[in-house]
Amino acid sequence: MGLAELFRVILRRWWLIVLPVVLAAVIAVPEFIRSSSAGQSGYNARISYSAAQLFNLPDREGDYTDVWLASEHTVDALTDWVRSSSFRKEIQSQLTEQETPLDSLQIAADNVRNVGAIYFSHRNSEALRAIVDAAMLVLTTRSQGYFPQLGGDSAQVTIMDQSAIFAAPTPLTNRLSPLIRLGIAVLIGLALAVFAEYVDQTIYHQDDLRRLGIPLVGSVPRDRS
Repeated sequence: MGLAELFRVILRRWWLIVLPVVLAAVIAVPEFIRSSSAGQSGYNARISYSAAQLFNLPDREGDYTDVWLASEHTVDALTDWVRSSSFRKEIQSQLTEQETPLDSLQIAADNVRNVGAIYFSHRNSEALRAIVDAAMLVLTTRSQGYFPQLGGDSAQVTIMDQSAIFAAPTPLTNRLSPLIRLGIAVLIGLALAVFAEYVDQTIYHQDDLRRLGIPLVGSVPRDRS
């Protein structure tokens, strides 16, 4: 089917294309309005830190490569701990408001060599602020209970940066979902129009005769007077 023939099908069967688009719009528009009125999907925060094991450095010559390597291993261990359920339990124990909900709390952690980063997300900004403060307290005072190699002392943790609580953007999938549905509806409408054209044996255009293998002797132009 050429572009000219497809264009004629669209003009002839336009209502079959519009129908699924209207149905999709009826479903998508209320959901879009509800998601817009609901505002942001939550709040985010981030802290970055560096850490090392406490020990007395002897007087010596040369560089401190082993000290930096030990610091990297310490941050690696803390990154794994932050991702665990025990870290969440420690946060809960440090919250002054014990009813602060952690069900919507999400914690992610990563590190680049000696610098670690912790990412928090929660649906309530005030609860997230208290959670971040509790997490920093846990990070700086409670690691000795999980890493015996620290020798009973908490790892020396320095908070390098703490971001403000900021609203998380609406997920891209939620914003594009109405457009995706409308696009699918247009494709379904085009498929319906092409199918209806295929099953309809009515002759509408001289190209329909050529497609059927019927020779065209002549045509009478439409009277437009």
